[in-house]
Amino acid sequence: IPESGHKYYLQFSTEDYRTGEDAGNCLATVLYPKKKSRPVVSIKCSHTKDQKEIQEEDNSFYQRIRHQSKPITASNIPDSYGNIEPALEPVWALAVAGSSSIMWEKSTETLGYFLAQVKSVRQWIRRDDFVEFDYTVLLHEMPTQEIISCHMRLTWLPGQPLKVKHFCASEGHGAEPGSGAESGSAAGPSAEKGASF
Repeated sequence: IPESGHKYYLQFSTEDYRTGEDAGNCLATVLYPKKKSRPVVSIKCSHTKDQKEIQEEDNSFYQRIRHQSKPITASNIPDSYGNIEPALEPVWALAVAGSSSIMWEKSTETLGYFLAQVKSVRQWIRRDDFVEFDYTVLLHEMPTQEIISCHMRLTWLPGQPLKVKHFCASEGHGAEPGSGAESGSAAGPSAEKGASF
């Protein structure tokens, strides 16, 4: 699009992150502006699961995290052999969801990211119903193969958008403060923006 950037039209299928089951099909447009800013995404999906089933899974997942006998702390998820302890799967799943907002913000037409590892995670005990975690995550940058370290604070309550604040640093790019918001599994991407920390 002259003076604006490149626009892409995508059609793709999705799958349930945990089970690998078909989760529906999506149509999306992605505009990469000429000026350096995050991609503009418009997406519509048809889901194979109904919203009630998704909410029940979210609530079960939430209860599992909420009712730990002590705050969760862990490091190196997955371990050097690619294994994730079953008790840490909810922590990893939240890291995947939260880091996707960082990847969306940092991605360009020529750079992409995926979550390589959770270096550390710590759960905060809150007086309200939200769950909150501090993460240090490593993102693998493609095609440079660089590993980007990001600190991420994640807050979530089922039915509410997943709130993510982050700060990333790397040798090649310097320190990059940022913030974003990613919706929970029962909703689509949110344009809401959180404050930096």
